Amino acid sequence: MNKIRSASWLGLWLSIFVVMVSFILPTTDVQAAEKPNYTITTDASYPPFDFQDQNNRYVGIDQDILKEIAKREKFTYTLKPMSFNSAAQLVANGQADGIIAGMVITDERKQVYDISTPYYKTGVAWIVKKDSTITSLAALKGQTVALKTGTAAADYGKSLQKKYGFKVKYFNDSNVMYNDVVAGNSVATFEDMPVIQYAIKNGVKLKVMNAKQLGNAGWYGFAVKKGENKALLTAFNQGLKSIQKDGTYDKIVKSYLGKSQEHFTGKTSDNNSVLGLLKTNRKAFIDGLIETIKLTVLAIILASIWGIFLGILGISETKWLRGVSTTVIYIFRGLPLMVLAFFIYIGLPTVIGTKVPAFLAGIITLVLNEGAYTAAFVRGGFEAVEKGQMEAARSLGLPYGKAMRKVIVPQGLRIMVPSFINQFIITLKDTSILSAIGLLELTQTGTLIVARNSQGFRVWAIIAVMYLIVITLLTW
Repeated sequence: MNKIRSASWLGLWLSIFVVMVSFILPTTDVQAAEKPNYTITTDASYPPFDFQDQNNRYVGIDQDILKEIAKREKFTYTLKPMSFNSAAQLVANGQADGIIAGMVITDERKQVYDISTPYYKTGVAWIVKKDSTITSLAALKGQTVALKTGTAAADYGKSLQKKYGFKVKYFNDSNVMYNDVVAGNSVATFEDMPVIQYAIKNGVKLKVMNAKQLGNAGWYGFAVKKGENKALLTAFNQGLKSIQKDGTYDKIVKSYLGKSQEHFTGKTSDNNSVLGLLKTNRKAFIDGLIETIKLTVLAIILASIWGIFLGILGISETKWLRGVSTTVIYIFRGLPLMVLAFFIYIGLPTVIGTKVPAFLAGIITLVLNEGAYTAAFVRGGFEAVEKGQMEAARSLGLPYGKAMRKVIVPQGLRIMVPSFINQFIITLKDTSILSAIGLLELTQTGTLIVARNSQGFRVWAIIAVMYLIVITLLTW
């Protein structure tokens, strides 16, 4: 009976917490009823198909195709950029309506998705750094090859591993994968030809080894969850046929494969200096910083409240309340933050039948994780107060609750101040992990900028300095 009561009590508090956060978070306006609105996911670090231009607009062959089709077929959509794997899972689990992200059509994907008429033929290139002495796939034996998780290029590279005897390591981001090869940590990689051509034009010091005979030739397609969103898929196919017929499709493809990269990335002189990058990406950096601060402040406040509450339960006179506190702390300290974020954002909605907004999922993730750590040192801080203090208070006739409020809690909080400051800093840094579920905070902002201009060193140096400044101010 005690276990049932404790579970009910915990469920009640979690429900109250979720409702409270829902009221605090900003809401968005409902789309006009006359046009269907769909949620479309994408991998916005995949130029020239999906990326942000110098004005922070989502552009690319995929994005322009989707935009033109939506206009002609009279539907609207909300774009959710994130890593490819997360984007695909969101559609497979029914959290999003469709995905357009340079997704190669395969038999395995047809088991999970309904896929549109093919809209772009591609092939896989294998690539080494510019001054590499490797001239054949046979020379990869015993070497390490970099692959991007979830892509057809990665599948093709993996299929050659046994034949050529190379080792494999995976990345979620194309630019990080490229730079791993440039730095010499990996000796080669596999990538879709138009994507690597864009990167090389943009200054990435790699070279294609099979420009004429591409491997694993295939087609890109737009996908929806199998058996669902037939109206969206039909609209996409009809719109694609329309733009192919009147030449709009060819114009879109040519505009990205034919134009200078400066048209999208800005002047080369600006991208080659820190001041230039700050000037051309000022709004993106500020918006990312604001999102990070919003996440941090809200998470700190709610995690502190939740952690203090759990910490007080942990020293309760009631045994089952102490058990609840210990269990919650154990569970949420034991779960990696990224796993918890994926579970709340991608896994949980399939159970409860309701979509969880990315910002709300991020806040809940931070509060549950950081609150558990806070609760542990709060409990330790209260237990560090001399036992004689409680005995003295009780001997003066104070009930347990009042003795805690008036005597133990004030002294315990003073002991905890350094731990609170440390946890605040950790919370700020942990917001970067939430980029995995598509939150456009500071780290995700950096990823998108680097995907566009390939200036990894300078962009990440700027991001690092921004984090250090905020952490310094927070510490003070």
